[in-house]
Amino acid sequence: MPVNRDVLWASGQDESVTVNQRALIDKILARYSGEFTVFRELLQNSDDAQATKVEIHFRSKAKHILAGPLPDLNTIIVDQWIFKNNGLIFREEDWHRLKKIAEGNPDEEKIGAFGVGFYSLFSITEEPFVQSGGQWMGFYWKDNKDQLFARRGQLPTPGDDWTSFEMNLREESILPPVHDLSKFLASSITFMTSLAEVSVYLDDKRLIRLTKGAPTTPSVENIPRGMRTTSAAGIMTVKEVRRTPLRINAEVMKWIYKLSSPPKSEAPKAPAAQAVNFFGKLLSSFTAPPPPPPVVQETIKPEDLLAVKANSVDITIFSAEVNVRLDKKLTTDLQRSTKKNPPGRLKYELVYTGKSEYDASKSSEDTKSSIFDGLRANLDGSGSSRIFIGHATGQTTGIGGHMAARFIPTVERESIDLVDKSVAVWNQELLSVGGFLARFAYELELASIKALWANAKQDPVAEEQLINRALHVMLFFTFHHSTPLDKVATFMQKAFFSCGLRMPFPIITTRGVRNITEARLPDPALATFLTDLPVIPADVMYKSSRMIESLKHGELPDNQAGLMLITFEDALKELRSRPINLEEAVACLRWWTTSGAKLSEKDRVTTQKALMDAVIILLPTEGGNAERIVPLSIIKTFLDPKRLPLDGPLPDHVLPHSISRNFTSAVLIASFHWSELSLLQWVQHICDPKTRTTADYDLEVSAVWAEQVLATLARNWSMVSGEMKGKIVVTMRQLRCIPTNSGLRIPGEVYFPGANIFPDLPVITLPSGVAVKGPLEKAVEGLGVRRDVELQTLFNKMIKTNEWTISDLLKHLATRSLQPEELSRLQMTQAFPKEDRSNTAVTGKPPRYMAKELYEPSDVFRQLGLPVLDWGGKHKWRSASPEAKLAFTLGLQRQPPIDVLVNLCANPDLNVQQTAWQYLVDNVATKYQDFDPTKFQQIAFIPSVRDGTRCLGAPADVFSNPEWSAFGFLVTHPSITKDSCTKLHINLDPSPDKMVSFLTNHQPSDEARAKVWFEIMSSHMREYGPSHFSTLSKATIVPSKSESVKALQWLAPSQCYFRRTSTTGSYSKLFTFVDFGPSANSFLAACGTRQEPSPDEVARRLLQNPQQFYDTVDGATNYMTELQRIAVGQQQLTYDTRQRMKQAQFLLASRRTPRKKFEKEKGDNLDDDEWDTEFSLRTPGEVVIADDLNAYQLFGEKLFVAPQEDILEAFYITLGSRRLSSLVMERCKFTTEVPNSKTAIETRHLVLERLPLFLHEHTHAKTKISFNWLNSKDHFVVKTFGKLTVTKSLTVGQTHLEHALEASAFSPPFDGHSVKLYLAGNSQLDMYEIAMSLVRQLFASPKANDALLLMTILSTDLRALKRRGYNVERILKQQQAERQAAEQARAKAVEQAPNVPEKAGNMIPEPEPSMPGDIFRPSASAVKNTFHNSFQNFKQKLGQPGGLLSTGHDSSQTQPRIEDTPPVPPVPSQTRPGGTKVGEASKRDISSNIDMAISACRPEKNHLLHNRNEMRIIKESLNEGYCDLSGHAGSLKKVATMHNVHVYLPHTTQIPEIDAFLSSKRDPIARFVHVMTTLSKIYSLPMENMHIFNEDEGTVIAFNRNGSIFLNLRYYLQWHDDDVRSGNFNSALVSWYFTLAHEIAHNLVQPHNSEHEFYLSAICEKHLMDLGNVLYNV
Repeated sequence: MPVNRDVLWASGQDESVTVNQRALIDKILARYSGEFTVFRELLQNSDDAQATKVEIHFRSKAKHILAGPLPDLNTIIVDQWIFKNNGLIFREEDWHRLKKIAEGNPDEEKIGAFGVGFYSLFSITEEPFVQSGGQWMGFYWKDNKDQLFARRGQLPTPGDDWTSFEMNLREESILPPVHDLSKFLASSITFMTSLAEVSVYLDDKRLIRLTKGAPTTPSVENIPRGMRTTSAAGIMTVKEVRRTPLRINAEVMKWIYKLSSPPKSEAPKAPAAQAVNFFGKLLSSFTAPPPPPPVVQETIKPEDLLAVKANSVDITIFSAEVNVRLDKKLTTDLQRSTKKNPPGRLKYELVYTGKSEYDASKSSEDTKSSIFDGLRANLDGSGSSRIFIGHATGQTTGIGGHMAARFIPTVERESIDLVDKSVAVWNQELLSVGGFLARFAYELELASIKALWANAKQDPVAEEQLINRALHVMLFFTFHHSTPLDKVATFMQKAFFSCGLRMPFPIITTRGVRNITEARLPDPALATFLTDLPVIPADVMYKSSRMIESLKHGELPDNQAGLMLITFEDALKELRSRPINLEEAVACLRWWTTSGAKLSEKDRVTTQKALMDAVIILLPTEGGNAERIVPLSIIKTFLDPKRLPLDGPLPDHVLPHSISRNFTSAVLIASFHWSELSLLQWVQHICDPKTRTTADYDLEVSAVWAEQVLATLARNWSMVSGEMKGKIVVTMRQLRCIPTNSGLRIPGEVYFPGANIFPDLPVITLPSGVAVKGPLEKAVEGLGVRRDVELQTLFNKMIKTNEWTISDLLKHLATRSLQPEELSRLQMTQAFPKEDRSNTAVTGKPPRYMAKELYEPSDVFRQLGLPVLDWGGKHKWRSASPEAKLAFTLGLQRQPPIDVLVNLCANPDLNVQQTAWQYLVDNVATKYQDFDPTKFQQIAFIPSVRDGTRCLGAPADVFSNPEWSAFGFLVTHPSITKDSCTKLHINLDPSPDKMVSFLTNHQPSDEARAKVWFEIMSSHMREYGPSHFSTLSKATIVPSKSESVKALQWLAPSQCYFRRTSTTGSYSKLFTFVDFGPSANSFLAACGTRQEPSPDEVARRLLQNPQQFYDTVDGATNYMTELQRIAVGQQQLTYDTRQRMKQAQFLLASRRTPRKKFEKEKGDNLDDDEWDTEFSLRTPGEVVIADDLNAYQLFGEKLFVAPQEDILEAFYITLGSRRLSSLVMERCKFTTEVPNSKTAIETRHLVLERLPLFLHEHTHAKTKISFNWLNSKDHFVVKTFGKLTVTKSLTVGQTHLEHALEASAFSPPFDGHSVKLYLAGNSQLDMYEIAMSLVRQLFASPKANDALLLMTILSTDLRALKRRGYNVERILKQQQAERQAAEQARAKAVEQAPNVPEKAGNMIPEPEPSMPGDIFRPSASAVKNTFHNSFQNFKQKLGQPGGLLSTGHDSSQTQPRIEDTPPVPPVPSQTRPGGTKVGEASKRDISSNIDMAISACRPEKNHLLHNRNEMRIIKESLNEGYCDLSGHAGSLKKVATMHNVHVYLPHTTQIPEIDAFLSSKRDPIARFVHVMTTLSKIYSLPMENMHIFNEDEGTVIAFNRNGSIFLNLRYYLQWHDDDVRSGNFNSALVSWYFTLAHEIAHNLVQPHNSEHEFYLSAICEKHLMDLGNVLYNV
């Protein structure tokens, strides 16, 4: 329900609102950020009180400061300020208003408006004290709290007429910066109405005295017509403007200038806590604690610094009288904001410093320390010009001078209030008046300059001074950014330009003060020839760029245009008004070259025509007495002085060279479409009879001019077209213009000097004596001057008269320029004699030949019997002479053709043969570069040797490599160098095809020759391809002797094997073995000879007659070894071989039979040594695998079983043999069940507890059921019965056997629901039987080792298992938790096993992903790390102190403790088949398997490995396991062999790259081979079974390819080569020892599993001592 507010009000009580006065004053004064705030407020109050004088006194703490050397003023400590004025004494209302905060002076003529000015004193003092008219008033904080009180009283004696403000400083402080204070006072006194003098004292010494000059009568200036006098909103109107000159005088003690050091840059120390408030902010510059006084470096006499220095500055004050008209609403709003009525009239003042006054003031004192810096004009826009509201505010004007008006400030009086809406209107209107007043002063100054310019009468000095004065005015009235409010300058600038709406803006130009419409922006390109155009002076453009930019970009009213660029019309106007001189003409044309290019084609044509018509050039003549007038409109061409002479007559349309030389030809053509004066135009002009009016320039009169013209033609002749040459010839051919030895002649009558065979010929002769050659020769020849005499005349003189020899003729003809038809005629002329080397006399004229039928007269050609030219004895033959070159051109042969030369090499004459051969060798690279010996395959011309006899051989039959002589081939003669063979392209070696064909058809005569042949072939294997080796593998080239036949027989390489001591003995009767040495063997290996028979070959030989093979290898032991080798290499067996094996009776099997003397005594209970073993060869179907030892003991004498070897058992299974466990059936009979059997419960708990450990260790096979499923209550059932009887039955063929025995544990087959374990209660539990029962349930094919491992884990204490290395932490923690919560264990047990569906097909769930650390299922990472851990363990063994490699210590003390070594699982008492104990048999079998794995290694016989799908690769990264069995698609090819070790590179490697690799890696490969050789001895591994490959990328360290081991050179280089090179082999041997062991283990086990790890460890352990001995010896 709403409540009546009036009712509530009536029921309430009044409470007073209190104000925290200290906080109020603090908040008010916090807004005062300006310096000298206290003085500003007190000065304004003094002026309001009509004071004429003010004194400021600073009382120092040291009262006798002036007694000694004067200190730095910035170090003097003061504790009291006193401010005094002689204004009106305080009235009662003044005392009353002094106590009130925020109650300003209501007088609208007074500045104060907010009533907070007096309270600025609280920024420095806590208790100000005021005296005036005999009364006083003091202020204090009562009880030192937050309420301010005032106490007032009468002075004991009447005071003077001065009012004083005493301020005891809150804290002693440094004297305020007196120099800055003086500048503040100088600016402040300017706008004071009454105040005319201010003095500053330190103690009793006056430091500063500032006075205004005597007032002068202001002059009223007329407002120019067209200026708008009203403000923007029409509120204010300027009625008149007065101009008042004013001088400010300053008397300053020199102490201020000399000892006022700049303030310290260090931050002042913080004042005491009780004094930290806003006052520190206001006066931080002089209220901080005083720093220590500086050390005075020198003593200055006091009287020197106490002297007073007088300065003054003259300024002009423009004062505008403004009427104000406000509407009622605005008046009310302003009265509410200011607590005053707005004035109806006001004054707006501007301080202006003229150019002369500014310069005089700056020159009269040190500007760096001038106290008038804040008063003079601010021309650089640095912001020192301020808005004054009585005193300076923080707001700058943006122009060069101060302004003062009745602006309404913000509370702190630091800036103008433009936020309050009504106040902002008032202040914006005042700013409009400010813009008007600035424009008025600008107009007044420019008008004065304009009047003075007229009287200057073109005096450059006076004009320069006036331009500088105008520049000063422009800088003064340039508007910069104002601070803090940028709008202040923006509003005034807008008013500055807009108030001249109806009058153009004046500006200074090079022609005086002009309106902006007449002035132009300067253009340097036009300045030279447009001298009368009024443009802005350069200094003005640069120094007053800000105002110029304003005038260019639209600051003027919309009806006025801004500053404009010079237009084309401006240029035409001046050019039409007067002719221009040479310099101006060049500048004008240069301007047009840039400006005209910017116009469109249409505008350019019309504009250029107007320019050409307007320009008239006055040029001085050569004499200088007259001027030549050149209208630019008649110019059509220009002259290039490099091509045509400047002297002599020129056409009128040629541009004078004095102008054209300033431009490039391209510019004149592109800009003016003028063309260069052509040679033809010039020739036509000088040949014109109208031009040849003077003898000096008449071609037919002056030989000198004629020579100059010919020289000009010579310079240009090669550059003119044929058409122009023809026109020039036509123009000059009838003129007598060629100087000769008989005067000037027409060109066709004149000959060159070389044709002066006859004395009466007119020969060209120049007056200067210059020889006619080069370009001049070509030019006059082109005009028609004749060079030669007719050829027919010359032949007549030589042949008929015999006056000339052939050398004379050729020498003359070489000087002539023969035409093609003349050369052709000479080539077909039989005019050349042959040299006759016989002594017989020749009757009649000797025959002559064509030049092509002869050779040059050289000694070598004479020795070869070739016809040579008869040169005669008059001149010596020089093949480089011009006449010889002409002879060669006419066909004289310089060398015999290659076919002729080859036939000469085959000449029977030995001298000719050798000379021809040497000539061919010396010149084949220069004269016979296209020599191809294949074109002369049937010509025997190469010096050769066969069986030590010199002969000639054809190119196809001769080789430069002398080793091929062993095959009976021709080889080059020893005198022929390798370089010569290379030049002549003689084959170094026979081609592979030739050698294959040779070896196919030729056999080495004996083993010694075969060794030589094969060694030679091995060095060239890189040149042969797979097809060649394939052919050679079938060629019968290998001589050998068999044991049965002593005579030699020749076999194909593929039918032979290399002789090895380990296998040769047993195979020597079955296969052929050879050995021709390492080098020869490498060639045979490439041809298909292998180290030993492959498993498939052995298998096929065995299958031919197994019994014979059995006898040949001497019985069962060696026969089983061969079966092991076949099993290891079964991947190499062909399909046909496998199929034959499955049907053949070749598998070795054994059956045990009791010895007769024990058979009747013990029956079936025989010990192992009481049985005999019967060996037999059986088919796979007749052999069983004895994987169930118990069943084997029961039925063994009725069975043939496979040897107890894992590899052989797996091999037999692949051929069809069956496991014994699959043939034996078990039935269990049990008595009554024992309910709640403790044994069953404990056994189930034990199994579930230990089974995770077993599964963690078991990694070689996947379980049929998961532990998580088995751990469920209903999935694993253990029961105890009174007695268990197990009956085992075996059916083989028609034989059925049974055997019953008691058992302690039995697990029936899995029924799809649960795994059951039955225990016998009548006997002690056998953990082996429990383990065997469980592994049969867990694995599809359990092994005996599985049961042994599980039995060990079940029968051993957990802590013992932990000591032996098993991870049992989780189990121990689980047991501890069970003991602590024994009573609640079953109640709070959580079923973790999932519900199992009833369907049998889903009974066993798929294994779930294991979590990290899960011991119930081994993770993939655990399996992958198996090898890695073993590897690390072996490395630790090698590196441990006192380990296998330790020396000098007692071995008994270094053996590890018993509890630190994993225990050997207990071995059951039963024996393996054959009567031996399990432990003994395992060691022997393991050792045999290791030997077999090493022997299974084989060399790689292929040169190119096309891909590696079968490789077992060791990878550097273990992300996919230690080995990557996926193979690589990349291929390798064999590139070299070193010490029987083949080197392979990627098949894409090119031959240059192979050569570079082998060259750079030769030494590292040798060191790697050395490491491999050492390891091969440790493992008894033949070197040819190990290979080196190199791949620049990838992570493959090594791989196993069908028994061939490949090692990566790159990892050896990265890891070990530096150490090996320095002699440290240990690291490399250990690392590659384990790598080889890993790869050898892959010959037994393909995948990475526990079995592979087992064999890896076994291999390493077997050879570890050998490695230790090597490392010790190293």
